[in-house]
Amino acid sequence: MIRIPTAILEGKRIPRAIFSLRAPAPSDHQEIFSRMRKCYEIGIGCFDLPSLKHLDAFRELRHLTDDENLIGIFHIEAEKGVSFLGRPLHQFEPKIFSTIKKNLLLPAGIRDLYRVPPSSEVLTQKEIDRIAFDPLRLDKSLALLNPEETPFLLVGEKYGDWLLALARIDLLKEIVRRIREKGFIPIFSGQWATFVLPKAKPLDVAAYAVPINKKWGFFDLARASDLIKKFDRPVISLNPLADGKLLTNAEKAFSFLFEELKIQAAIPEISTEKEARRILNALKGFPSLISHRKA
Repeated sequence: MIRIPTAILEGKRIPRAIFSLRAPAPSDHQEIFSRMRKCYEIGIGCFDLPSLKHLDAFRELRHLTDDENLIGIFHIEAEKGVSFLGRPLHQFEPKIFSTIKKNLLLPAGIRDLYRVPPSSEVLTQKEIDRIAFDPLRLDKSLALLNPEETPFLLVGEKYGDWLLALARIDLLKEIVRRIREKGFIPIFSGQWATFVLPKAKPLDVAAYAVPINKKWGFFDLARASDLIKKFDRPVISLNPLADGKLLTNAEKAFSFLFEELKIQAAIPEISTEKEARRILNALKGFPSLISHRKA
């Protein structure tokens, strides 16, 4: 069994590689569970859980193995913790994104990433101010989770970026505060590294998870690399192997992340046990981290 290097976030150990299983289409519980079990059997003890189907498969594996050290990292979209006029934000996506496009010069890759239909309307400042923290909606999502199973939560994602773009970091602070009250450790997750890292820095989170790979069209590698090297908070790379396209150069990719950028961990996506083994082999030469501080 190959040793996976670890890092420490807020006193809790976390692997430097957290494995994310690309779900089959259509997503099938038994298929997800089968892949997760095979990965567990070769030594993987921490899984990224982007959906409830992944969470159900993870819980079945944890029950089967009775392994209390097996942990998952679940995703909480920021949209789950806010509302506009008593309604969820996803009902206003075109209007919100048109507002952001009007106020910010967005790279083409960012526009393509979100794939939101255009709207001729934009939010007024008074409407932006009326977006409110919704603890009841957030608590409903958190009630499905257990800090013993999923101690870390990835918080934010697309709507996290959008709230930052609307200058409503106050709402993210409320979401993070509530998550901590429930016993979870929040990790802010954003889609646009060079935009969100500076703006999200005031959040009381354990780390910042952003996409870091050369294959993302909206990723400004030079600018992001310079920013991450100077960023004095823990950083986690999302999908660093570009949907498996960099698997043949996994060791080089991890060297860039761990040695050059000095990030704490990465969340690579895999489809098969073979891919998992290749990543495990690529990790063999990298050390564990005792402190989150960068050298």
